[in-house]
Amino acid sequence: MSSSAAPTDMAATLRGMGEAARTAAKVLARATTEQKNLALRSAAAALRKAAPDLLAANARDVSAAAAAGLSAAMLDRLMLDAGRIEAMALGLEAIAALADPIGTVLAEWTRPNGMLIQRLRVPLGVIGIIYESRPNVTADAGALCLKSSNAVILRGGSECSQSSAAIHACLVAGLEAAGLPASAIQLVPTKDRAAVGFMLADMADYIDVIVPRGGKNLVARVQQEARVPVIGHLEGNCHVYVDRDADPAMARDIVINAKLRRTGICGAAETLLVDAGGAGRLLAPLVNALLAAGCEVRGDAAVRAVDARVKAATEQDWFTEYLDAIIAVRVVAGVDGAMAHIERYGSQHTEAIVTANAATAERFLAGVDSAIVLHNASTQFADGGEFGMGAEIGISTDKFHARGPVGVEQLTSYKYLVRGSGQVR
Repeated sequence: MSSSAAPTDMAATLRGMGEAARTAAKVLARATTEQKNLALRSAAAALRKAAPDLLAANARDVSAAAAAGLSAAMLDRLMLDAGRIEAMALGLEAIAALADPIGTVLAEWTRPNGMLIQRLRVPLGVIGIIYESRPNVTADAGALCLKSSNAVILRGGSECSQSSAAIHACLVAGLEAAGLPASAIQLVPTKDRAAVGFMLADMADYIDVIVPRGGKNLVARVQQEARVPVIGHLEGNCHVYVDRDADPAMARDIVINAKLRRTGICGAAETLLVDAGGAGRLLAPLVNALLAAGCEVRGDAAVRAVDARVKAATEQDWFTEYLDAIIAVRVVAGVDGAMAHIERYGSQHTEAIVTANAATAERFLAGVDSAIVLHNASTQFADGGEFGMGAEIGISTDKFHARGPVGVEQLTSYKYLVRGSGQVR
């Protein structure tokens, strides 16, 4: 019995998948850009053709999840409709349109002894991706790994198993249309949670990197148990700071969008910080706009004085990623107070400043140590697609190996090629 306590047959299945992925990775490393792009475009066409089947599979997943008591935010992540299916297909085509990173010479130089040294971009190898709820991750992750010439083993959440299987079938159809091995993109076929433990603890011989995408508990488990490097973030406690020099209408629009466009994504704002120097004209309109939009507001004494409906914020609220229509609001002593709050309570994910003062904005952009820092824009832009990456596997708050949206370039490494003419040392 393995250390992850996986049943013998499951262990055999996963090891077989690992061996197949290793073999496929070698093929992908030699695959042409044209082959990879054909696979992606063919998969997009398969998604569109299979839309009725995808919607039916997803309806079964959503029905079962609702019966199991999943939250509204989780159900929103799980749900597919015609628009989201088309967005997946467009995402595959956008990834196909990206430049192929593999084989790019990142730098080159010649040493005094005549040796030519090149730094060359190469695939990571085999990537394991463990995710919850969002079936579109199946398409995004599979496509990004393919474009970056990595084989991938996907382990989706049990709540999206039927949706993920239907999407995976479209990806396989794309691979086969391009003459690439179906094992380049594999989906773990079991809902048994022991499979996750086995991937983390017993597949270091097959998997080079693990990427978790899901809730705090999942990511924490992956970071604690994985015996291979992990790319991911634990939580997205994102902030919007409204400076004294902010335009009130712009501030209102950004705050409402950052919090409420989609509350269940990691880039949703969880805390609003308002400059004490501008609170007299900015605070009440922002709080009133949030309340009018159906958002629960939890605030400090200054915020509670604005409206009786504001609940008292606790110390824990400043740390909390709500993923719901709830926001914590605090008045701070200028940009320094905002940065100090973010440093103490933030998760180094995404922060925004709203201000017309360019100097203040630059101070915030330079001083906040988060993966993504925005000026006069919503935190909901924390997304690989919005960054022009086609899609993303997730947002990384790591400082090694990737930070921010994880797209095709972030799924690569590099090696050095040295060309000599008989030099010895």
